[in-house]
Amino acid sequence: MEYIDRELERKFLEMDRFFKAVLVIGARQVGKSTMLKQLAKQQHRTIVTMDDDFLRELAQNDPRLFFQTYKPPILIDEIQKAPELLETIKILCDESDLRGQFWLTGSQRKKIMEKSQESLAGRLGILHLYGLSQREKAGVLDPAPLDFTMACLQSRKALLPDNDINDVFEHIWKGGYIDVQHATPEQAQTYYQSYLDNYLVADAVNDEGIKDVQAFKRFIRACAALVGNLVNYRTLGEAAGISEATAKKWLAILQDMDVVYLLEPYSNNELQRLVKTPKLYFCDTGLCAYLTRWLTMESLRDGAASGHLYENYVVMELVKNYAYARDTALLTFYRDANAKEIDVFVEENGKIHPLEIKKSANPDKKEVKKFSVIEKTTLEKGMGGLVCMFPQPFPIDRENLLIPSNLI
Repeated sequence: MEYIDRELERKFLEMDRFFKAVLVIGARQVGKSTMLKQLAKQQHRTIVTMDDDFLRELAQNDPRLFFQTYKPPILIDEIQKAPELLETIKILCDESDLRGQFWLTGSQRKKIMEKSQESLAGRLGILHLYGLSQREKAGVLDPAPLDFTMACLQSRKALLPDNDINDVFEHIWKGGYIDVQHATPEQAQTYYQSYLDNYLVADAVNDEGIKDVQAFKRFIRACAALVGNLVNYRTLGEAAGISEATAKKWLAILQDMDVVYLLEPYSNNELQRLVKTPKLYFCDTGLCAYLTRWLTMESLRDGAASGHLYENYVVMELVKNYAYARDTALLTFYRDANAKEIDVFVEENGKIHPLEIKKSANPDKKEVKKFSVIEKTTLEKGMGGLVCMFPQPFPIDRENLLIPSNLI
């Protein structure tokens, strides 16, 4: 299979020149080791994986001997399976001024972060890789920084395909796992079932001690059914036949495994009575579509869940954009006690860019009136608008545009 260039490559190489060790975290099968192996082709870099039982046992029992056998510069895949290596990596980092000696990948953030913060503070750069973005599929890397202005969106439009409903839902249905991109619907269904059993459930059982496999599967499906909604632990627990406390624990596990993404609510002392509950999304829309039984692109596009999956797609494209960009941004949503809601706030450089997401080619332009709540904060309102299926960027007023979703 031909390699697909990833947007994170630029940022990874930038951090490799600065840090002694660089860790790429992300879900299983999103292409972490594939990307790093591609970057390592021009180097004499040792490559090992902790999925190998023999290598993992050596790493766990004798880290010093491990690094005598497999010398830096080195790529270590799935480092969370042998966290014993991190202390020795710290010692080796301190013994040398060389940068980029250790490339690491991992698929369980909490376990890695706890261990790495103890031993590798100041020595380790941490980056996040998600499934393929629509830009990566189109072969458009590092476009103009996203500032939601007409000039920015027009420059992106010149590089990207048209905003076509079938293309958008093909991207949503296929998701971002590399192996699914050229699969038939039958092959994709088998892939996702295998992914559920061999990665998600297996990792939850082996690494998290979950014993009730069937309840865990029901819980994952319940999460998929509630995508785009405020997290409700009681509802999730009832659907899976578990307690609210267990539902909260299991959702944290899925978040740690990068299966789900929790969009936090906007918080500001000047605005009272804001909700404090996050909204639930899936990191991969293809997996979510499979779990909710939308087994073809057409059934998903025309089905009752199409609006929720479209919103999920836009949110995750924004997440990917800022994970790979030169400048980061804080993503939240706005909802108050009166149920007034704005789908996404993009906060950067003292500005809030408000975005409402509509799966329509002709959304109601009056929706932007809700954005006036920003005037009650100390932050400045930046350009915003309605992310939708309109074919090209189009002005609503001085501060808002119709934003084609394929330009995010």
